[in-house]
Amino acid sequence: MTYTKFVQVGRVAYVAFGPEQGKLVTIVDIIDQNRVLVDGPNFRRQALNLKTLYLTKHLIKIQHSARAASVKAAWAKAEIDKKWAESNWAKRLAAKQVRTNLTDFDRFKLMKAKQTRNRLIALEVGKLRIKSRKAAAEAKKAGKK
Repeated sequence: MTYTKFVQVGRVAYVAFGPEQGKLVTIVDIIDQNRVLVDGPNFRRQALNLKTLYLTKHLIKIQHSARAASVKAAWAKAEIDKKWAESNWAKRLAAKQVRTNLTDFDRFKLMKAKQTRNRLIALEVGKLRIKSRKAAAEAKKAGKK
């Protein structure tokens, strides 16, 4: 499988570090090998270091150094927010956010639910284990005759 997430104009990226952490941006221009000019619908146009960005698989068709209005229009046309919300990456981030916002009582309820689930699984595995042992014993007994 070839690598497809290149630093290019129109590439959607996730801001991983800094004051704008957690936002999606579009690369509008490449300044040098370390910095890019980014813009987005909920983001002020600025230069960011590539080390602070994680590139996504999404790509928008925009011109080099496109204006903010055209970036916003292309973003809406490509339905980036919808595609991002459906991605596993966004779902993992949302689940992580939910877990960090759990209260002590919520963590207790989660622990109890896991215990209940694991007991049910262990019970079913035990039943299957007994059934397989009986079948093996019967096969062994039939082989002796």
